Amino acid sequence: MRLGGQRPSRNVEDRRGQGGGFGFPGGRSGMRLPMGRRGGGIGIGGILILMAVMWLLGLNPLDLLTGGGQFTLPGQQTVERPGTAGEPDARSDFVARVLGTTERAWEKVFAEQGQQYVPPTLALFSDSTQSACGLGAAAMGPFYCPGDQKIYIDLSFFRDLETRLGAPGDFAEAYVIAHEVGHHVQNLLGTLQQTTAERARLPEAEANELSVRVELQADCYAGIWAHAIKQEGTILEEGDIEEGLNAASAIGDDRLQKQSQGRVVPESFTHGTSEQRVRWFRRGMESGELDDCDTLRADPL
Repeated sequence: MRLGGQRPSRNVEDRRGQGGGFGFPGGRSGMRLPMGRRGGGIGIGGILILMAVMWLLGLNPLDLLTGGGQFTLPGQQTVERPGTAGEPDARSDFVARVLGTTERAWEKVFAEQGQQYVPPTLALFSDSTQSACGLGAAAMGPFYCPGDQKIYIDLSFFRDLETRLGAPGDFAEAYVIAHEVGHHVQNLLGTLQQTTAERARLPEAEANELSVRVELQADCYAGIWAHAIKQEGTILEEGDIEEGLNAASAIGDDRLQKQSQGRVVPESFTHGTSEQRVRWFRRGMESGELDDCDTLRADPL
């Protein structure tokens, strides 16, 4: 991607190097890592167990509860991370410029609908951070919280995207950001509120299917962003689109389940298969129209 001439977004909040904190789960939407490292806040029982373990190890649990210091177990080395709060680096600059392209793309789409686009804030964090939806942890992968209209990303996810999932490239990383922005668009349009309330009333299997539809729509919205920057003709380079399609395929439920547990359980899917994710991303990219991303009523998906 050629982002050097692109205006970086001012809506990036750098929390790297700051302490996290405990919280309780809320209505998060987003990507998640394989190997069973799935999202959700830590409940009361988990907090008590963790505190007990810390006492046995000679650590002070109050450091975590007050957000003080960095939690490292005996023998575990603290890794110095590039970039701290308030200090831009190449990675945060990349994120800011990609977010800037999403703002420009969605401002145009919303203007065509006679509406005003209100951009989200993107919070960079390391290890864990507090959100209006509860505790955000690196193991959850990037997520969007409608409660504060913020996207949360630990940049280590991009390393996992390349090394664990086999989806390298700057456009693959940009697709992840665009997917989370897609959830923000759903929030602005009222889709998240509607589907969250509906999922709470449904049996688990049907709630999972609705979750798949929500995630595939976010993929399609990421495709609308790709369509917009492709039309500009100055950002994309050869191979970029293939990187995005490869990333969409790499994070399909079927592929992740096969990697992590050796078998596929379709009724437990929450994000869609690799084929579905690629197809809906491609549909948004080829069309550029909101109406073509109506995954909630599509049959079949």
